[in-house]
Amino acid sequence: MEFESYFPVWEKLTSVQQERLKGSAARRTAKKGTALHSGSMDCTGLLLVERGQLRAYILSDEGREITLYRLFDRDICLFSASCMMRSIQFEMMIEAEKDTELWIVPAEIYQSIMQESAPVSNFTNEIMATRFSEVMWLMEQIMWKSFDKRLAAFLLEESALEETSILKITHETIANHLGTAREVVTRMLRYFQSEGMVKLTRGAVEITDEAALEELQNA
Repeated sequence: MEFESYFPVWEKLTSVQQERLKGSAARRTAKKGTALHSGSMDCTGLLLVERGQLRAYILSDEGREITLYRLFDRDICLFSASCMMRSIQFEMMIEAEKDTELWIVPAEIYQSIMQESAPVSNFTNEIMATRFSEVMWLMEQIMWKSFDKRLAAFLLEESALEETSILKITHETIANHLGTAREVVTRMLRYFQSEGMVKLTRGAVEITDEAALEELQNA
C-alpha cells in the first residue's frame, strides 16, 4: 500500500504538503534486531510502520534495558525525530523486534508541515499524549506491582502477540523488557514452573496454565 494510506490525516493536508511529505518519505526494510534509533543525538526522523514490530526502550547507566512501549502496524514513532522536540532529555533506543517494513520521514520536513497544519499539529499532540500515557502506565506497574504479577502479565501479552503458548524467548530478553536482571527472571520462572504455570526449555517458555497466570496478574 502507498504511504498516504498509512498517514491518518493525509486528506487534511494541502496538495503541496502531501507532495512534500510523500516525496521525502523513504521506505525501508529493517531486519529483526536492527537498531533504528540510538538516542537524542541520532535524529532518525519520523517512523511510520507499515507492518512488523518495533520496540522503544531506555538504558540505565549500568546498561540495563527496559521497554517503554512497542509499535505495530500503522503506528507512528515521534521520539525517533527527537531533534524537533528540544525538551526531550532522555535517551531512547528503537529496534526492530520483527522484520519490519516502514517509512522514514525527515524530521525537518515533518516539523515544517506540523507548523503549517493544525490537523498535523493536533495529531502529533495526540500521539505524544498516547505515548506519555503508556510510559506512565509502565511507571505505575514498576512502582506498585510486584515482579511476579508483572512477569505473568508480560508472558500473557507475549502469548497474545505471538498467538502461541510456546514463547521463543530467552530469560535475558525478558529481563530487558522488564528492566531487571536475568537472574531475577530465571528465579521467578522456576517458581512459576514449580507451580505448574509454565514449562521451561532451552530458549523457550511454554505457558501451561494460562488461567493461573491471569489470576496472578489480577490478584
